[in-house]
Amino acid sequence: MSNLFSLPERGRYFCELCGVPVHFSPFQAQFEQMTRPNCKQFVFLPFFLLLALTARADPGDFPVPAELEPDVHFWLAVFTDYSTDEGVLHDNRTLSVVYERIAMPAETGRRERQQKVGERRKHYQAILRRLASGKRDGLSAEEQRVLGLWPGDVGNDTLAAAAGDIRYQQGLSDRFREGLERAGRWRAHVQQSFRRLGVPIELAALPHVESSYNPDARSNVGASGLRQFTRGTGRRFLRVDHVLDERNDPFAATDAAAELLAYNYSILGNWPMAITAYNHGLSGVRRAMRQFGDTEYVKILRNYRGRTFGFASRNFYVAFVAAMRIDQEPDSYFPGVVPDAPLDYERHTLPAFVSVQAVSGALGITERELREYNPAPQATIWQGSKYLPKGFELRVPQHSLKAPLGELLAALGEDQWHGEQLPDLYHTVARGDTLSEIARTYRTRVSTLAALNNLGSRYLIRVGQQLRLPAAGPAPAREPPPAVASAAAPPAEPVAAETATVEAGSDEVTSGAGALPDDEPEATMMSALQSSLLSDPSDYTVAEDATIEVQPLETLGHYADWLGIRTQRLRDINGLAFRTPVDVGQRIKLDLSQVDAAAFEARRTDYQRQRQDDFFRQHTIRGVEEHVVRRGESVWVLSLRRYDVPLWLFRQYNPELDLHNVRPGTRIRLPILASIDA
Repeated sequence: MSNLFSLPERGRYFCELCGVPVHFSPFQAQFEQMTRPNCKQFVFLPFFLLLALTARADPGDFPVPAELEPDVHFWLAVFTDYSTDEGVLHDNRTLSVVYERIAMPAETGRRERQQKVGERRKHYQAILRRLASGKRDGLSAEEQRVLGLWPGDVGNDTLAAAAGDIRYQQGLSDRFREGLERAGRWRAHVQQSFRRLGVPIELAALPHVESSYNPDARSNVGASGLRQFTRGTGRRFLRVDHVLDERNDPFAATDAAAELLAYNYSILGNWPMAITAYNHGLSGVRRAMRQFGDTEYVKILRNYRGRTFGFASRNFYVAFVAAMRIDQEPDSYFPGVVPDAPLDYERHTLPAFVSVQAVSGALGITERELREYNPAPQATIWQGSKYLPKGFELRVPQHSLKAPLGELLAALGEDQWHGEQLPDLYHTVARGDTLSEIARTYRTRVSTLAALNNLGSRYLIRVGQQLRLPAAGPAPAREPPPAVASAAAPPAEPVAAETATVEAGSDEVTSGAGALPDDEPEATMMSALQSSLLSDPSDYTVAEDATIEVQPLETLGHYADWLGIRTQRLRDINGLAFRTPVDVGQRIKLDLSQVDAAAFEARRTDYQRQRQDDFFRQHTIRGVEEHVVRRGESVWVLSLRRYDVPLWLFRQYNPELDLHNVRPGTRIRLPILASIDA
């Protein structure tokens, strides 16, 4: 077995003494093992030699066909030439066509900004429509300039389409420079984490596109932290709940990003598509690759018309390439930029539950400082309604401590440590919450919450409302539940309790924190639902012939419910005898007479999202093991019994595997799961 993903054999080597994997050429591997502090052959190497031996990807790992170079140059300009006080109007498919540079000072309000962009967009739409009508003589200077932005042989149809493709992109040069400075705090950890999983360190540039290396970045659609994970995606590799949100911890989020990128690569086989999947999701990228070819990058990025493959997804890879070039030669683009120095942290894993007040007193530092160094704990911990959880890795800079961290914590009295977490008594409704989501979070029922809180038959809840939870017991007859300090917004419009409230993040369609907000109305219900399934390579779409591929967790009864028909109808049109089960991977014909394909896909995806999200509330993925199937072994037994991995998750790590025809010698991947201790 190996804890490595199945990467190409090129450059895969191990230190013979300490067993640590390296991913360079044989020559570099010899020097790399000698520079590892825990290796018995550690020797001193000059700094310039260490710099020369920094792990770099093969030049072919990040190809840029000539047709994509103009797109890369567009993002280079956005990242280096335009500040956040300005932006450009451009064609959203032919990025080399930039119509105008627009000043947009920071004090410009949102409405004024939209009005200004809207007026200039209408100006260019009118010109493009005149040109699209065939007008080529007697052009004004402005019309001639706009026509000159396009190739000489541009057709009228192209110009007509361009009238609807005008987009505004804000400049980001000041944020990018700040990101280059901030990145220094975590550079060493990024390289260590990426090397461990065989991920090229060039991918350290990715947060420049997502968050400008700002750990406090929050998008207006639910993505959070340095890596801009949504809750659904983050929960696969991180703890994300009302106690801890590890998306906000740059160290934990970096490890999760490395796991996700390595996983994407293990499924897709090349880095351009693995990077695109980081934004768009594995399922959509696999469909695009099946349609155009695994390495037909230009065709995929130019011509793929997936329902949620909007501007952000089309441009994520080329924007990354631009960020990578800047990250590799920062002085060429931002002369004099100086990366921040990393803090020298001491770490200690908590042996039991403990209050943040007790820890603060024992260490002699303020709770504010403790929060700055440990951004994962949620407000419930800092407000005192929850303890720091058992197993939490506390992190404090050495310069803030008067003695070793472990020694200071050991001085805490036994009465300060607790064997159990404080019970959940109340929940403050946040924007985007639904009653069903809250019930799943606290492992209770919607009907129980409704009864405890005297909710009406419509089960309406409001942002900022305090909901009593089962541990608090029945509500007093005339006494309202006590308020709990919260940063939640004040009461607003009612939220329908049972309506699926969904999140789309920078790793799906739009981002409020990164470089690639979509300027197109593509954040549909379907795309939003998929934002929690970005790491699921399964195909939940309906084919043109009205068939689907059976996926784990699904039955004919589910399909009948989502279609609004009887199960027997599906048996009849598929020639299935009564009680005959359907197999994972089998194709089933649907009857779309009652609902259309889009509605069926939305219901199906929401079902999968809820089932998988429930699982990842209690488990996270901490790595991957590779297993070579031996004679007599069954993948069903290996998955469910030996590794305790549910079949649906096993299949996600082995999407091309025929579960009914696994031969000895087949290599399979199994995620390593860890339970979350509440």
